[in-house]
Amino acid sequence: MTSPKELPIVRYAYGVAAAVLLGGTAFSIAAGPVGAQVAQNSPSTMAPRPGAPMSFADLAARLQPAVVNISTKQRVAVQNQADPLQEFFRRFGVQPDDQGGSSGGSGGGSGSRTRETGSLGSGFIISPDGYVVTNNHLIQGANGTGTVDTVTVITTDRREFPARIVGRDQASDLALLKIQGTFPFVNWGDSTRSRVGDWVVAIGNPYGLGGTVTAGIISALHRGITGSGAYDRYIQTDAAINMGNSGGPMFDLNGNVIGINSALISPNGASVGIGLAIPAELAKPVIDSLRRGQAPQRGYLGIGLQPLDENIASSLGVAKDRGEIVRSLVPNGAASRAGLQQGDVIVGVGGRSVTPDETVSYLIANSQVGSRVPIDIVRGGRRQTVTAVVAQRPSEDEVTKQAGGPGNDSGTDDSTTTPPATTPRTLGLSLQPVTPVIARTLNLPAGARGVVIVAVDPNSDASDKGIQRGDVILSVQQQPVTTPAQVAAAVDAARRAGRTSVLMLIKRGSSPEAFVGIDIRPR
Repeated sequence: MTSPKELPIVRYAYGVAAAVLLGGTAFSIAAGPVGAQVAQNSPSTMAPRPGAPMSFADLAARLQPAVVNISTKQRVAVQNQADPLQEFFRRFGVQPDDQGGSSGGSGGGSGSRTRETGSLGSGFIISPDGYVVTNNHLIQGANGTGTVDTVTVITTDRREFPARIVGRDQASDLALLKIQGTFPFVNWGDSTRSRVGDWVVAIGNPYGLGGTVTAGIISALHRGITGSGAYDRYIQTDAAINMGNSGGPMFDLNGNVIGINSALISPNGASVGIGLAIPAELAKPVIDSLRRGQAPQRGYLGIGLQPLDENIASSLGVAKDRGEIVRSLVPNGAASRAGLQQGDVIVGVGGRSVTPDETVSYLIANSQVGSRVPIDIVRGGRRQTVTAVVAQRPSEDEVTKQAGGPGNDSGTDDSTTTPPATTPRTLGLSLQPVTPVIARTLNLPAGARGVVIVAVDPNSDASDKGIQRGDVILSVQQQPVTTPAQVAAAVDAARRAGRTSVLMLIKRGSSPEAFVGIDIRPR
């Protein structure tokens, strides 16, 4: 999480347990048999109006009954605070119990304390028999694993229903619930037809206040907030979205659900006009899979990627923001089997260019599992094409395990050291070859090779890029380096070739290696 002084903070739009649920506008809905119902936003009931509306009242009145509040509860362990008298009593064979009394010997109460916590958010009903869409982070356990103990769905007429969790998907931050009964519902819309400047209406449960309607326009499409991932592709709106709006629907003026309100960018947690919604085009396939009791199908290559910032692009002689560089590969993964290599720049997938709006992760995730996809790359300044067979993305736990670095290894002892060497002044780094002793100290694998950074000039571009003492340079301009002299030679060669930056592959402890573009112009 970045500091508020540096960048805006991205916050999930959910409410905390301390918020007071006041309820929303009361509605009395006469629901007929399931087969006889139509969606609240069916074309026959929602006639589009040209131009800016004089009022959203008719739209809100029609849609609100299908929007619900989500309330969750969970008991979590509370760490007992140290009792300064506990050791005193223990010396005399007395163990204080949990109620402040005491018991002799070992018979005292030692059970861990718990407290109740929960969240308040939003959701919407997508079928007359009570399937409810919401965000996964609302029902996920407080420790980031599992789910909450109970989920309650509250309708606009203040009826409460215990909800069953049908399925959830952490990667997309979506979940599907089920309640018993017959309910008003809404249908999905086509978010691919949305345009910047279109009117949208958000309905939800901000701060636990109950049904609340806000309106605004689409400020941006395909907005990325994490820089990676297949679902980092939000609809941005200036319609007020606050804590508690998570999981609520975003409607267009035809009453179609084109997004799921999920997050906001704010320095203080309140709406500043930058709300974010998961587009329906990404959400609906996930929800459909969960409703069938299946894990969502999404493509996977088994690679770590980085965007091309100005320095990385300059060091490689390629266009900025027109591709992504391969930072790492999963051994024997789909990308590795296709012949992709670390340092390749992927510029196209399946005939579509890789851009900040259409990332490799997005394009692959939306490719059919098992299909053969041509991947256009730039390697060593030359453009070529390889073909990959798209694999099924493993579970999030497995993906995290694959992304983790290698563990510590003792290797061979070598107590010899060499004095640090200083690279060209424009780099601002003091370097030393990696020895087995240094490798163990830095938690590097046995046999690690490279050049360790022993000092960083605080006024250098390397310092500005976050390079630290103890980082290891594995390659410069995609050429392996093992001595400071090789680093200096690579920098000089880049300068003679007219480059303004060099590309370094950096390893930090057990973390995955990453590419960094370092400016080599005089400062």
